[in-house]
Amino acid sequence: MDKIAERVPDRLSGLRSWKVIFSLSLAVLFALCLWFSATAVLPSLSTEFQLGDSGRAGLTIAVQLGFIIGTLLSSLVNLTDFYPPRAVMIVSIIVAASANSALALWADSVWMILMLRGITGVCMAGIYPPAMKIMATWFLKRRGMAMGILIGALTVGSAIPHLIRGFSIDLPWRWTTHMASILALFGCCIVIVAVKEGPNVFPAAKFNMRMALENFRTRSLRLTCFGYFGHMWELYAMWTWIGGFLAASLQNSGSRLNPSLATFAVIAVGAMGCYIGGLASDRWGRTIVTTISLLISGACALTIGFTFGYSPMITLLVAGLWGMTINADSAQFSTAITELAQPSYVGTALTIQTCIGFTLTMVSIWMIPIMVSKIGWQWAFIILVIGPIFGMISMLRLRMLPDSLQLAQGRR
Repeated sequence: MDKIAERVPDRLSGLRSWKVIFSLSLAVLFALCLWFSATAVLPSLSTEFQLGDSGRAGLTIAVQLGFIIGTLLSSLVNLTDFYPPRAVMIVSIIVAASANSALALWADSVWMILMLRGITGVCMAGIYPPAMKIMATWFLKRRGMAMGILIGALTVGSAIPHLIRGFSIDLPWRWTTHMASILALFGCCIVIVAVKEGPNVFPAAKFNMRMALENFRTRSLRLTCFGYFGHMWELYAMWTWIGGFLAASLQNSGSRLNPSLATFAVIAVGAMGCYIGGLASDRWGRTIVTTISLLISGACALTIGFTFGYSPMITLLVAGLWGMTINADSAQFSTAITELAQPSYVGTALTIQTCIGFTLTMVSIWMIPIMVSKIGWQWAFIILVIGPIFGMISMLRLRMLPDSLQLAQGRR
């Protein structure tokens, strides 16, 4: 990577770099609307298909499982290193949007919904990791900031279905689902017209199935992945169930605030956290920023239950801080992988990292409704604190390794 840096200067100030960062982020924002499109209309789906707690969790887990299958297959065949990542994104968005609209048009059973959500999840594996690799080809010195903007766009995209639902609560859920598909196809058009790889292209890869496990042979890569796994244990369970928590809390407090709009705000504010975290990590180092973010988000997971049913403003303040800090470190784990992995297989390294991370989310997502039924919303999120603790330990250990000098151009 250092040789690449010597050959090609960082073009952060160039118009082309900013054009790509805007275009790619906007494309990801629209494409990722598909991820939580079913979660946003969960009350309507629950009524129409008589879903219990397991069924409601299953809708989100079906996407996660599909994503895991997609990332596993992609990493084994080195998909994003062997084929142009832009082409992979275009095909994946089209198929994902088609599956999402098929759900709105023809779904007549829970099993069909789960199958179509699973297909959507598989396609997400061809959108998110390739986008990260493309972004990395445009930036060297301030890659943390660039990746932060990209993951921030992903965050807002994940929250948009809640926004749509908040403003169209009287519309049938199938219309809300169609709107997410239309936005995703618009994102695909942006990729076709305005996105391409940058000057710092990674070397071409040769097919090698063993590279999927390379992350775990190198200690620095292994610890980076462990930090990411702790982060993921917390993140998607929070994103999935914070809406249910806020709805129940606002109802108990007698508030008339719209829970869908509140959920959108809490998740979308994570985009600001991504940007701030990216700037900070480029200046002070990846391990410092990720550790601080994990510390604060873990504290929010521990304390937010105490605000349940009380002042809506206090609940939203804690939830907003949680939404911001839970995502402030997200991009930095991926950025660290691009700095530590073999350049030819950066795409594979990113993909297998996300594959295992999302596998863990299935467990934490499933556990929250079980915790709610046993001990209530006040204590349900405490189980998530395990992730930040594990992540902090991993990142502090990484900081002590010589390899950490490769991060953020020596800023660890």
